[in-house]
Amino acid sequence: MTELVLPTDTNVHGTMFGGALMHYIDKISAIAAMRHANKPVVTASTDSLDFLSPIRMGEAVELEAFVTWTRRSSMEVYVVVRAENLFTGERRVTVTAFSTFVALNDQGKPTAVPTVQPENDAERKLHETAPERYEQRMKRRATRYSPTNRQSSTDTQTE
Repeated sequence: MTELVLPTDTNVHGTMFGGALMHYIDKISAIAAMRHANKPVVTASTDSLDFLSPIRMGEAVELEAFVTWTRRSSMEVYVVVRAENLFTGERRVTVTAFSTFVALNDQGKPTAVPTVQPENDAERKLHETAPERYEQRMKRRATRYSPTNRQSSTDTQTE
């Protein structure tokens, strides 16, 4: 996916809004997941969204996404974002991100997805390191949603 960064896409610094870029990342990730699963998908999580350099007004922003790893119904999707100065041809990586999507059946329930077959060294490396990222997500999720970390609405109202 390639887009031209226009004035309406930028902040007071003349660089692309992070939220606008996050929108593109979610969209291209969903497309990659749907292509892989041949099913509708929903976003389960977005993590490791790393902004490495700003994207300036007038540059082209190019997003590339692919599924790196799967479980039964979930897929990890990797996105790399590059900016290009259209006058000099300079290109640089500006953002990398991992998202998780879940494929849904006709009843809106999680459904099985095909496994990933990495096609090159970069894809193999991401595939091999995916189980560690999965474990980190599960630990974060368990911590975030543990009973000791939850407060009822009445607890927060009285504080």
